[in-house]
Amino acid sequence: MTTIEATPSPAAAHELTAPHIVTELPGPKARELIARDEAVSSPSLTRAYPLVADSGAGMVVTDVDGNRFLDFAAGIAVCSTGHSHPNVVHAIKEQADRLIHIAATDFYEPRYLEFMERLAAIAPFSEKARVFLTNSGTEAVEGAIKLARYHTHRPGIIAFEGGFHGRTMGALSLTNSKVKQRAGFGPLIPMVHHAPFPRVRAWREDSGGDGSAELAHLRGTIFGRQISPGDVAAIVVEPIQGEGGYFPAPTAFMNGLREICDEHGILLVADEIQSGMGRTGSWWAIEQMGIEPDIILAAKGIASGMPIGAIIARDSVWTWPPGAHGSTFAGNPVCAAAGLATLDIIESEGLANATSMGERLRSGLERVSSDVTAVRDIRGVGLMLGVEFNSHATAEAVQDGAFRRGLLTLECGESSLRFSPPLIVDEGSVDTAIRIFAEAIAAAAGSR
Repeated sequence: MTTIEATPSPAAAHELTAPHIVTELPGPKARELIARDEAVSSPSLTRAYPLVADSGAGMVVTDVDGNRFLDFAAGIAVCSTGHSHPNVVHAIKEQADRLIHIAATDFYEPRYLEFMERLAAIAPFSEKARVFLTNSGTEAVEGAIKLARYHTHRPGIIAFEGGFHGRTMGALSLTNSKVKQRAGFGPLIPMVHHAPFPRVRAWREDSGGDGSAELAHLRGTIFGRQISPGDVAAIVVEPIQGEGGYFPAPTAFMNGLREICDEHGILLVADEIQSGMGRTGSWWAIEQMGIEPDIILAAKGIASGMPIGAIIARDSVWTWPPGAHGSTFAGNPVCAAAGLATLDIIESEGLANATSMGERLRSGLERVSSDVTAVRDIRGVGLMLGVEFNSHATAEAVQDGAFRRGLLTLECGESSLRFSPPLIVDEGSVDTAIRIFAEAIAAAAGSR
């Protein structure tokens, strides 16, 4: 068995800077581990580039060869407070010493309760909220499908083209981001219909549009020819599409969905698994649109990397009886403790920082892209920003170029890169990311 030399502890890594590249990429230890991984891992995994992470702290990820990277991917927008935030680490350790697990489906536990109370308090409803904790975002989607069907006594679900809601069978039935995510798994759950989503490009190539054409299609084609609105339990929508390319929904479009739901007794479900938890500068992206959903879903940045999610709904929606839904591990005390610490950090510094640093990041990305014809659009809200290129190949080349220079980003949509750094990101890290992005674009252009 290969041994890995000790790297600096997370506490020490807080004093480290990035990027700092000391070997070729991937380095010798990374290459060996990649070879071992490929011998045993599922071929379904899609690694973006050959990063073999060993430790992380703050904005910095250190690989097994000692290379340090500035992380603007944050584990797919999961590490909202950065890597190994001391307050979160302390909460995890303290709770692990006290109690690691008790099944909250069957018993009571203080951290589970406290976390639900905190989530209910920030729910974007005028009505009282209730909460069901899950292990993941996908499980939150699955539970929301069940709750909506039970409450309305209807089977149908409307989702949107380009949307991503998870990979288990119910959630996958709603997912419409990439065909390879669905290929070979049918039949999926019945009576799910996908409506067009308004993909407005708001920077260089302003397509305009307020979603009125998409709303007309939903009313006229989906409801006119495919499914009666009286058979629809829920409309499930991402206020900002994540995997689909970081497209914010126009406010008029979301208002139109709310009106349709009210007209036909349909539940509006906001999937904020990627856009929620302060990423846009408010707890929820939909808050900035002034719209109340009936159910809102959270995960990813909710606990700084610990596996937990939530279904949060208006009190009147929770009409299912005891035993209708449950989970052995969901709301695990250690995860809930991490979630409580995470909410404290987001509330005290993350919300305001996401707004100010998001503006700085966006203006910088626009500045260095102003004369780059390969950049088609820059869009998003707060620290949820996407840069769309003229092709998938260009996006991939820029992503790889950024990695080689010590910046972690991730592709999304057909040809975009997402920038979703921790909400604690500072000015220096933002400026460094912009500089490396510009260098990666120049390198990609020179290689063609």
